[in-house]
Amino acid sequence: MICHHYQKGDCRSCQWLEMPYERQLSEKTVHLKNQLSHLNCEKLVWFPPFKSSQTAFRNKAKMAVSGAVERPIFAHPQGVMDLCDCPLYPTQFKRIFPIIKDFIGRAGLVPYNVEKRKGELKYIFLTESHATGKLMLRFVLRSESKLHLIRRELETLLTKLPQLEVVSVNLQPQHAAILEGEEEIFLTKQQHLQENFNDVPLFIRPQGFFQTNPRVAVGLYATAQQWITSLPIMKVWDLFCGVGGFGLHCVKALQEVKSHPIELTGIEISPSAILAAKMSAQALGMEKITFQSLDAANFALNQHENKPDLVIVNPPRRGIGQKLSEFLNEMQPHFILYSSCNAVSMGKDLAHLTHYQPTKIQLFDMFPHTTHYESLVLLECTKS
Repeated sequence: MICHHYQKGDCRSCQWLEMPYERQLSEKTVHLKNQLSHLNCEKLVWFPPFKSSQTAFRNKAKMAVSGAVERPIFAHPQGVMDLCDCPLYPTQFKRIFPIIKDFIGRAGLVPYNVEKRKGELKYIFLTESHATGKLMLRFVLRSESKLHLIRRELETLLTKLPQLEVVSVNLQPQHAAILEGEEEIFLTKQQHLQENFNDVPLFIRPQGFFQTNPRVAVGLYATAQQWITSLPIMKVWDLFCGVGGFGLHCVKALQEVKSHPIELTGIEISPSAILAAKMSAQALGMEKITFQSLDAANFALNQHENKPDLVIVNPPRRGIGQKLSEFLNEMQPHFILYSSCNAVSMGKDLAHLTHYQPTKIQLFDMFPHTTHYESLVLLECTKS
Protein backbone atom coordinates (compact mmCIF):
# COMPACT_ATOMS: atom_id res chain seq x y z
CA MET A 1 0.00 0.00 0.00
CA ILE A 2 1.32 3.44 -0.94
CA CYS A 3 0.50 6.22 1.53
CA HIS A 4 2.03 9.67 1.16
CA HIS A 5 1.14 10.48 4.79
CA TYR A 6 3.37 7.63 5.91
CA GLN A 7 6.10 8.55 3.45
CA LYS A 8 6.18 12.13 4.80
CA GLY A 9 6.13 10.91 8.41
CA ASP A 10 2.79 12.60 9.14
CA CYS A 11 1.04 9.39 10.20
CA ARG A 12 2.51 6.15 11.52
CA SER A 13 -0.66 4.31 12.50
CA CYS A 14 0.27 1.63 9.94
CA GLN A 15 3.62 0.93 11.57
CA TRP A 16 4.29 -2.14 9.40
CA LEU A 17 3.50 -0.46 6.08
CA GLU A 18 7.01 -1.01 4.70
CA MET A 19 6.96 -4.71 5.60
CA PRO A 20 5.89 -7.09 2.79
CA TYR A 21 2.42 -8.44 3.49
CA GLU A 22 3.41 -12.11 3.62
CA ARG A 23 6.06 -11.27 6.21
CA GLN A 24 3.43 -9.37 8.24
CA LEU A 25 1.38 -12.57 8.38
CA SER A 26 4.44 -14.62 9.28
CA GLU A 27 5.38 -12.26 12.13
CA LYS A 28 1.85 -12.35 13.52
CA THR A 29 1.74 -16.15 13.33
CA VAL A 30 5.01 -16.41 15.28
CA HIS A 31 3.64 -14.02 17.90
CA LEU A 32 0.43 -16.05 18.24
CA LYS A 33 2.35 -19.32 18.61
CA ASN A 34 4.53 -17.76 21.31
CA GLN A 35 1.45 -16.88 23.37
CA LEU A 36 0.36 -20.54 23.33
CA SER A 37 3.79 -22.10 23.89
CA HIS A 38 2.99 -22.93 27.53
CA LEU A 39 -0.09 -25.00 26.57
CA ASN A 40 -0.52 -28.61 25.56
CA CYS A 41 -1.05 -28.16 21.82
CA GLU A 42 -0.36 -31.72 20.62
CA LYS A 43 -3.77 -32.00 18.91
CA LEU A 44 -3.96 -28.40 17.76
CA VAL A 45 -4.61 -27.94 14.04
CA TRP A 46 -3.32 -24.65 12.63
CA PHE A 47 -5.23 -23.25 9.66
CA PRO A 48 -3.54 -20.78 7.26
CA PRO A 49 -3.98 -17.10 8.18
CA PHE A 50 -7.08 -15.48 6.74
CA LYS A 51 -5.83 -12.60 4.61
CA SER A 52 -7.27 -9.11 4.35
CA SER A 53 -7.39 -6.66 1.50
CA GLN A 54 -4.49 -4.27 1.96
CA THR A 55 -6.42 -1.10 1.10
CA ALA A 56 -9.98 0.20 1.60
CA PHE A 57 -10.77 -2.55 4.09
CA ARG A 58 -12.22 -0.45 6.93
CA ASN A 59 -15.94 0.27 7.18
CA LYS A 60 -15.52 3.14 9.63
CA ALA A 61 -13.60 6.40 10.00
CA LYS A 62 -13.16 7.94 13.46
CA MET A 63 -11.90 11.46 12.87
CA ALA A 64 -10.91 14.15 15.37
CA VAL A 65 -12.01 17.57 14.11
CA SER A 66 -9.67 20.55 14.44
CA GLY A 67 -8.79 23.66 12.46
CA ALA A 68 -11.29 26.43 11.75
CA VAL A 69 -15.03 26.18 11.17
CA GLU A 70 -14.61 27.23 7.53
CA ARG A 71 -11.60 24.92 7.04
CA PRO A 72 -12.00 21.91 9.35
CA ILE A 73 -9.32 19.24 9.55
CA PHE A 74 -10.24 15.55 9.90
CA ALA A 75 -7.40 13.78 11.64
CA HIS A 76 -6.66 10.56 13.48
CA PRO A 77 -7.83 10.91 17.13
CA GLN A 78 -4.17 11.12 18.21
CA GLY A 79 -2.95 13.12 15.21
CA VAL A 80 -3.11 16.57 13.65
CA MET A 81 -2.81 15.96 9.88
CA ASP A 82 -5.88 15.81 7.66
CA LEU A 83 -6.40 12.16 6.65
CA CYS A 84 -9.42 12.38 4.37
CA ASP A 85 -7.51 10.51 1.67
CA CYS A 86 -6.37 7.68 3.96
CA PRO A 87 -6.17 4.55 1.75
CA LEU A 88 -7.64 2.36 4.52
CA TYR A 89 -11.11 3.90 4.11
CA PRO A 90 -13.75 2.94 1.52
CA THR A 91 -13.20 4.74 -1.77
CA GLN A 92 -16.45 6.71 -1.52
CA PHE A 93 -15.29 8.37 1.72
CA LYS A 94 -12.87 10.58 -0.23
CA ARG A 95 -15.84 12.13 -2.07
CA ILE A 96 -17.95 12.39 1.08
CA PHE A 97 -15.57 14.13 3.48
CA PRO A 98 -15.59 17.48 1.57
CA ILE A 99 -19.39 17.50 1.68
CA ILE A 100 -19.32 16.94 5.45
CA LYS A 101 -16.76 19.72 5.84
CA ASP A 102 -19.02 22.08 3.91
CA PHE A 103 -21.90 21.09 6.20
CA ILE A 104 -19.77 21.86 9.27
CA GLY A 105 -19.14 25.36 7.96
CA ARG A 106 -22.80 25.97 7.11
CA ALA A 107 -23.92 24.77 10.53
CA GLY A 108 -21.26 26.80 12.31
CA LEU A 109 -19.82 23.79 14.15
CA VAL A 110 -16.64 25.26 15.58
CA PRO A 111 -14.00 22.53 16.08
CA TYR A 112 -13.13 21.93 19.71
CA ASN A 113 -9.79 23.37 20.78
CA VAL A 114 -8.30 21.17 23.48
CA GLU A 115 -5.84 23.75 24.81
CA LYS A 116 -8.36 26.59 25.00
CA ARG A 117 -11.28 24.34 25.93
CA LYS A 118 -13.44 26.17 23.41
CA GLY A 119 -15.52 25.03 20.46
CA GLU A 120 -18.21 22.40 20.02
CA LEU A 121 -17.37 19.72 17.45
CA LYS A 122 -14.96 17.08 18.76
CA TYR A 123 -15.24 14.11 16.39
CA ILE A 124 -17.11 12.70 13.42
CA PHE A 125 -17.70 8.98 12.95
CA LEU A 126 -18.60 7.77 9.46
CA THR A 127 -19.63 4.14 8.92
CA GLU A 128 -20.51 2.28 5.73
CA SER A 129 -22.64 -0.85 5.36
CA HIS A 130 -20.73 -3.45 3.35
CA ALA A 131 -24.03 -4.94 2.17
CA THR A 132 -25.95 -1.83 1.09
CA GLY A 133 -23.43 1.01 0.74
CA LYS A 134 -25.60 3.11 3.08
CA LEU A 135 -23.92 5.40 5.60
CA MET A 136 -24.18 6.42 9.25
CA LEU A 137 -22.76 9.80 10.33
CA ARG A 138 -22.32 10.80 13.96
CA PHE A 139 -21.23 14.19 15.28
CA VAL A 140 -19.66 14.23 18.74
CA LEU A 141 -20.41 17.62 20.33
CA ARG A 142 -19.57 19.20 23.65
CA SER A 143 -23.16 20.44 24.17
CA GLU A 144 -26.57 20.83 22.53
CA SER A 145 -26.01 24.51 21.73
CA LYS A 146 -25.53 23.92 17.97
CA LEU A 147 -28.19 21.24 17.61
CA HIS A 148 -30.73 23.61 16.03
CA LEU A 149 -28.17 24.65 13.39
CA ILE A 150 -27.46 21.02 12.50
CA ARG A 151 -31.17 20.39 12.11
CA ARG A 152 -31.50 23.51 9.95
CA GLU A 153 -28.85 22.31 7.49
CA LEU A 154 -29.60 18.59 7.63
CA GLU A 155 -32.02 18.42 4.70
CA THR A 156 -29.41 19.94 2.39
CA LEU A 157 -26.84 17.38 3.57
CA LEU A 158 -29.22 14.49 2.98
CA THR A 159 -29.94 15.79 -0.52
CA LYS A 160 -26.22 15.88 -1.32
CA LEU A 161 -25.64 12.45 0.26
CA PRO A 162 -28.69 10.28 -0.50
CA GLN A 163 -26.80 7.22 0.77
CA LEU A 164 -26.72 8.82 4.25
CA GLU A 165 -29.29 6.78 6.19
CA VAL A 166 -28.53 7.50 9.85
CA VAL A 167 -27.42 10.82 11.35
CA SER A 168 -27.02 11.42 15.07
CA VAL A 169 -25.37 13.69 17.61
CA ASN A 170 -23.45 12.28 20.54
CA LEU A 171 -22.89 14.52 23.55
CA GLN A 172 -19.49 14.32 25.22
CA PRO A 173 -19.15 17.32 27.60
CA GLN A 174 -16.02 16.13 29.41
CA HIS A 175 -12.61 17.67 28.77
CA ALA A 176 -10.98 14.26 28.51
CA ALA A 177 -9.66 11.80 25.93
CA ILE A 178 -13.02 10.04 25.74
CA LEU A 179 -14.33 9.71 22.21
CA GLU A 180 -18.05 9.65 22.97
CA GLY A 181 -20.57 10.17 25.74
CA GLU A 182 -23.64 8.27 26.87
CA GLU A 183 -26.36 10.45 25.29
CA GLU A 184 -27.21 9.93 21.61
CA ILE A 185 -29.68 12.19 19.78
CA PHE A 186 -30.96 10.80 16.49
CA LEU A 187 -31.69 13.29 13.73
CA THR A 188 -33.10 10.74 11.28
CA LYS A 189 -36.01 8.36 11.69
CA GLN A 190 -33.69 5.48 10.84
CA GLN A 191 -31.45 4.54 13.77
CA HIS A 192 -29.40 1.66 12.34
CA LEU A 193 -27.55 0.44 9.29
CA GLN A 194 -28.40 -3.00 8.00
CA GLU A 195 -25.49 -5.32 7.31
CA ASN A 196 -25.43 -8.93 6.11
CA PHE A 197 -22.70 -11.49 6.70
CA ASN A 198 -23.14 -15.07 5.40
CA ASP A 199 -26.94 -14.58 5.07
CA VAL A 200 -27.17 -13.46 8.70
CA PRO A 201 -28.73 -9.99 8.98
CA LEU A 202 -26.80 -7.78 11.39
CA PHE A 203 -27.41 -4.20 12.46
CA ILE A 204 -24.95 -1.38 13.15
CA ARG A 205 -26.06 1.15 15.75
CA PRO A 206 -24.28 4.01 17.53
CA GLN A 207 -22.44 2.94 20.68
CA GLY A 208 -22.47 -0.73 19.71
CA PHE A 209 -19.26 -2.56 18.77
CA PHE A 210 -19.08 -3.83 15.19
CA GLN A 211 -16.10 -5.33 13.36
CA THR A 212 -14.29 -2.72 11.23
CA ASN A 213 -13.04 -5.12 8.53
CA PRO A 214 -16.19 -6.65 6.95
CA ARG A 215 -14.45 -9.08 4.58
CA VAL A 216 -12.38 -10.63 7.35
CA ALA A 217 -15.36 -10.61 9.73
CA VAL A 218 -17.31 -12.65 7.18
CA GLY A 219 -14.52 -15.22 7.18
CA LEU A 220 -14.26 -15.22 10.97
CA TYR A 221 -17.97 -15.93 11.48
CA ALA A 222 -18.06 -18.51 8.68
CA THR A 223 -15.13 -20.37 10.24
CA ALA A 224 -16.89 -20.43 13.61
CA GLN A 225 -19.90 -21.99 11.89
CA GLN A 226 -17.80 -24.64 10.15
CA TRP A 227 -15.98 -25.66 13.32
CA ILE A 228 -19.05 -26.25 15.49
CA THR A 229 -21.73 -27.49 13.06
CA SER A 230 -21.01 -31.22 13.53
CA LEU A 231 -20.62 -31.02 17.33
CA PRO A 232 -23.28 -32.24 19.82
CA ILE A 233 -24.54 -28.80 20.86
CA MET A 234 -28.04 -27.95 22.09
CA LYS A 235 -27.40 -24.93 24.31
CA VAL A 236 -25.07 -21.97 23.62
CA TRP A 237 -23.82 -19.01 25.64
CA ASP A 238 -22.41 -16.07 23.70
CA LEU A 239 -20.53 -13.91 26.23
CA PHE A 240 -19.39 -10.40 25.25
CA CYS A 241 -21.73 -11.00 22.30
CA GLY A 242 -21.79 -7.48 20.82
CA VAL A 243 -24.47 -7.40 18.11
CA GLY A 244 -24.76 -11.20 18.26
CA GLY A 245 -22.57 -12.08 15.28
CA PHE A 246 -20.95 -15.24 16.65
CA GLY A 247 -23.97 -16.64 18.47
CA LEU A 248 -26.41 -16.07 15.63
CA HIS A 249 -24.05 -17.52 13.05
CA CYS A 250 -23.41 -20.64 15.13
CA VAL A 251 -27.03 -21.26 16.08
CA LYS A 252 -28.20 -20.72 12.49
CA ALA A 253 -25.70 -23.30 11.24
CA LEU A 254 -26.57 -25.79 13.99
CA GLN A 255 -30.30 -25.49 13.37
CA GLU A 256 -29.88 -26.06 9.63
CA VAL A 257 -28.06 -29.34 10.36
CA LYS A 258 -30.09 -30.56 13.33
CA SER A 259 -33.50 -29.29 12.14
CA HIS A 260 -34.62 -28.17 15.59
CA PRO A 261 -34.18 -24.99 17.69
CA ILE A 262 -30.91 -24.44 19.53
CA GLU A 263 -31.03 -22.43 22.75
CA LEU A 264 -28.89 -19.27 22.69
CA THR A 265 -28.21 -16.79 25.48
CA GLY A 266 -26.23 -13.71 24.45
CA ILE A 267 -24.79 -11.32 27.05
CA GLU A 268 -23.32 -7.88 26.37
CA ILE A 269 -22.97 -4.76 28.54
CA SER A 270 -23.98 -2.33 25.74
CA PRO A 271 -27.78 -1.81 25.51
CA SER A 272 -27.37 -0.51 21.95
CA ALA A 273 -25.60 -3.69 20.85
CA ILE A 274 -28.22 -5.87 22.55
CA LEU A 275 -31.00 -4.02 20.73
CA ALA A 276 -29.21 -4.73 17.44
CA ALA A 277 -28.81 -8.43 18.37
CA LYS A 278 -32.53 -8.72 19.16
CA MET A 279 -33.36 -7.17 15.78
CA SER A 280 -31.22 -9.80 14.06
CA ALA A 281 -32.84 -12.68 15.95
CA GLN A 282 -36.27 -11.35 15.02
CA ALA A 283 -35.28 -10.99 11.37
CA LEU A 284 -34.08 -14.61 11.35
CA GLY A 285 -37.29 -15.81 13.04
CA MET A 286 -35.30 -17.81 15.58
CA GLU A 287 -36.83 -19.36 18.69
CA LYS A 288 -35.21 -19.90 22.09
CA ILE A 289 -33.00 -16.83 21.63
CA THR A 290 -32.34 -14.48 24.57
CA PHE A 291 -30.13 -11.39 24.52
CA GLN A 292 -29.54 -9.43 27.73
CA SER A 293 -27.67 -6.24 28.56
CA LEU A 294 -25.55 -7.46 31.48
CA ASP A 295 -21.93 -7.76 32.50
CA ALA A 296 -20.82 -11.02 30.87
CA ALA A 297 -18.59 -12.15 33.72
CA ASN A 298 -21.20 -11.42 36.41
CA PHE A 299 -23.86 -13.26 34.41
CA ALA A 300 -21.74 -16.39 34.01
CA LEU A 301 -20.53 -16.46 37.62
CA ASN A 302 -24.14 -16.49 38.83
CA GLN A 303 -25.12 -19.50 36.71
CA HIS A 304 -24.73 -22.81 38.50
CA GLU A 305 -27.41 -25.12 37.09
CA ASN A 306 -27.76 -23.79 33.54
CA LYS A 307 -24.78 -25.51 31.95
CA PRO A 308 -24.33 -24.86 28.18
CA ASP A 309 -22.75 -27.20 25.65
CA LEU A 310 -20.83 -24.40 23.95
CA VAL A 311 -19.57 -21.12 25.39
CA ILE A 312 -18.47 -18.44 22.92
CA VAL A 313 -16.30 -15.66 24.29
CA ASN A 314 -15.25 -12.58 22.32
CA PRO A 315 -13.90 -10.27 25.02
CA PRO A 316 -12.26 -6.84 24.78
CA ARG A 317 -8.46 -6.63 24.82
CA ARG A 318 -8.23 -7.37 28.54
CA GLY A 319 -9.54 -10.92 27.94
CA ILE A 320 -12.08 -12.77 30.09
CA GLY A 321 -9.85 -12.74 33.18
CA GLN A 322 -8.78 -15.37 35.68
CA LYS A 323 -12.04 -15.51 37.63
CA LEU A 324 -14.25 -16.25 34.62
CA SER A 325 -11.64 -18.59 33.11
CA GLU A 326 -11.50 -20.67 36.29
CA PHE A 327 -15.30 -20.69 36.54
CA LEU A 328 -15.64 -22.07 33.01
CA ASN A 329 -12.89 -24.58 33.77
CA GLU A 330 -14.94 -25.91 36.69
CA MET A 331 -18.31 -25.68 34.92
CA GLN A 332 -16.88 -27.69 32.04
CA PRO A 333 -19.07 -26.90 29.04
CA HIS A 334 -18.16 -29.40 26.33
CA PHE A 335 -16.70 -26.75 24.02
CA ILE A 336 -15.37 -23.18 24.23
CA LEU A 337 -14.95 -21.00 21.17
CA TYR A 338 -12.58 -18.15 22.03
CA SER A 339 -12.23 -15.18 19.67
CA SER A 340 -9.53 -12.72 20.68
CA CYS A 341 -8.14 -9.38 19.51
CA ASN A 342 -5.27 -9.74 22.01
CA ALA A 343 -3.39 -13.02 21.93
CA VAL A 344 -1.41 -12.08 25.05
CA SER A 345 -4.49 -11.89 27.29
CA MET A 346 -5.98 -14.93 25.54
CA GLY A 347 -2.86 -16.96 26.31
CA LYS A 348 -3.17 -16.05 29.98
CA ASP A 349 -6.85 -17.01 30.01
CA LEU A 350 -6.20 -20.37 28.33
CA ALA A 351 -3.61 -21.20 30.98
CA HIS A 352 -6.45 -21.32 33.54
CA LEU A 353 -8.52 -23.68 31.36
CA THR A 354 -6.62 -26.75 32.50
CA HIS A 355 -9.51 -29.10 31.65
CA TYR A 356 -9.43 -28.05 27.99
CA GLN A 357 -7.45 -29.02 24.92
CA PRO A 358 -7.15 -26.51 22.04
CA THR A 359 -8.01 -28.37 18.83
CA LYS A 360 -8.31 -25.73 16.09
CA ILE A 361 -6.85 -22.26 15.63
CA GLN A 362 -6.72 -19.65 12.89
CA LEU A 363 -5.34 -16.12 12.65
CA PHE A 364 -7.55 -13.51 11.00
CA ASP A 365 -5.73 -10.42 9.75
CA MET A 366 -8.34 -7.87 10.77
CA PHE A 367 -5.76 -5.07 10.99
CA PRO A 368 -3.18 -5.18 8.16
CA HIS A 369 0.02 -3.09 8.41
CA THR A 370 -0.13 -3.18 12.22
CA THR A 371 0.91 -5.62 14.93
CA HIS A 372 -2.74 -6.35 15.73
CA TYR A 373 -4.78 -9.34 14.59
CA GLU A 374 -7.76 -11.49 15.57
CA SER A 375 -7.54 -15.18 16.41
CA LEU A 376 -10.11 -17.93 16.81
CA VAL A 377 -9.53 -21.03 18.95
CA LEU A 378 -11.78 -24.04 19.53
CA LEU A 379 -11.28 -25.83 22.86
CA GLU A 380 -12.69 -29.22 23.87
CA CYS A 381 -13.16 -30.40 27.44
CA THR A 382 -10.89 -33.33 28.28
CA LYS A 383 -12.47 -34.18 31.63
CA SER A 384 -15.43 -36.54 31.51
